[in-house]
Amino acid sequence: MVAGASVTPGASAAPANAVTVVGLDAAGAPAHPALGPVLAAAGLVVGAARHLAAVPVPAGADTVTLGPLAPALDRLAEAVAAGVPAVVLASGDPGLFGIVRRLRAAGLPLRVVPAVSSVAAAFARAGLPWDGAAVVTAHGRDPRPALNACRALPLVAVLTAPGAGATELGEGLIGWSRRLLVAEHLGTDAERIRAVTPEQAAAETWADPHVLLSLAAADPADRPDAASDRADAVPDPADAAPDRFVLGGMRADNQPAAAPAEGWALPESRYAHRDSMITKSEVRALVVARLRPRLGRLVWDIGAGSGSVGIECALLGAAVLAVEQDADACATIRANARAHAVDVRIVTGRAPQALVGLPEPDAVFVGGGGVDVLAAVVARRPERVVLTLAALDRVAPAVGLLRAAGYPVEGAQLSAARLADLPGGSIRLAATNPVVVLTGERP
Repeated sequence: MVAGASVTPGASAAPANAVTVVGLDAAGAPAHPALGPVLAAAGLVVGAARHLAAVPVPAGADTVTLGPLAPALDRLAEAVAAGVPAVVLASGDPGLFGIVRRLRAAGLPLRVVPAVSSVAAAFARAGLPWDGAAVVTAHGRDPRPALNACRALPLVAVLTAPGAGATELGEGLIGWSRRLLVAEHLGTDAERIRAVTPEQAAAETWADPHVLLSLAAADPADRPDAASDRADAVPDPADAAPDRFVLGGMRADNQPAAAPAEGWALPESRYAHRDSMITKSEVRALVVARLRPRLGRLVWDIGAGSGSVGIECALLGAAVLAVEQDADACATIRANARAHAVDVRIVTGRAPQALVGLPEPDAVFVGGGGVDVLAAVVARRPERVVLTLAALDRVAPAVGLLRAAGYPVEGAQLSAARLADLPGGSIRLAATNPVVVLTGERP
C-alpha cells in the first residue's frame, strides 16, 4: 500500500483489474458470499479440477485447469492486460503456503478472499489449540526439513504431498515419541481423521491431499497405543489429551523463528568492517549465546561497530536496536543488515545519552563505552547484560557495578589461536587478542 493511503473498512485495496483469488473452505462451510458475484462476472476461471467442479462456472467463461502453473500465469497476465475479470480458485487460505505467493511473484495484482485453511480445520477437528504450532510444508520441496521440524518441535502441522505424506513422515518419526493426527479429505463427505503412531502411519496409504499434525508426548515413556486406530472416527479425546502431549510445554510466544540457514558466529569476512573493529567470531559465539535472542525479545547492541552481534541476534528472531555514535559505522551496520536480510533499527548517538527514551530491552550487549554506559544500562533493569572488555583494569569496576545493581555475574576470558599458513606449506597458530566476557543475569 502507498504510504499515507487509507482503506475504507470492508473495501479492497486491490486495483480494479486485480485477479480475485478465492479460497474454498477446507472446513466444508459454504463458499464466501463474494464468490458468486465475481464468478458471474468472470471471463477466466483458473483452478484445480476438483475446484472447478465444485462451483458454478459461467457458461461463457474460459477455464484453465491447474497442472503446470506457467500456462495459467500466462493466461492470467493476458486477462489482466485485456481487462478481463479473472478468478483463481484455491484451497482454504491461499496465502498460507498457497498460490498467492506464486501469483505475486509473477507480478499479478491480486484481491484475496481467504477461507478456513486446511491447517486450521485440522486443529479444529482435533479440538486442539495451535497458537504455538509450527506450520511447515513438504509440498513441492525436500520433505526432510518438515520431518526434522516434527522431530524437534512439540506441535507441528505439515502440509503434505504425494510421496511426502503421512506414510513417509511416519516412517521418519519411528523412534520419536509422537502421536500423529492425519486429516484426509477435509470438508468433504469422505473426511476422515485418525490418530496413529508413526509405525501405523508408515504402514498405510493415505488419500491426497491430507494434513498431518505431529504431537510430542509429555513423557517419552508414554508411547501412544493403538486404541484409537479406528478408520471411521475422530481421535478419542483421551488419546490427544493435554496431559499426554506437550501442549502446555509449547512456546508461549509467536511462531517459532527458524535458525539462520547459514548458522551464526559467522566469519568476519561476512561483514563489512573498518580496521578490524568487529567482535571476532569466537567471542561472538559466546556473546550471542549469553544474550539468548529469540522471537519476542528486544536486544540492544551498544557500541555496535559493524553490527555483527545485533545482526546475528536478528537472524535468530530477536528485535534489535543498534546504538552507534559514528555515522560511517552506522552506514556500515545498515549495509550489513541489508546483506543479511534482517531489520535492525539504528540509533546514531553517543551512549548513555542516546539510550534515553528507547524501548525497554530484554537483553543488552555493551560492546563499547565506559562505566557510565553500563550504569545507564543496568538502571533500565534488562534481564541480561553482556559486555566484552579488552582492558583488564575495567573488569573489576564492571563486575562491582553489576553486583551492586543486583546482577549475579559470570565471566570468562577468551583467547583463540587460528590456523595460519607459513611459506613452504607449514601451518602455525596466530593468536587473537584475549577478551573478557561478562554476563549479568537478573535473578
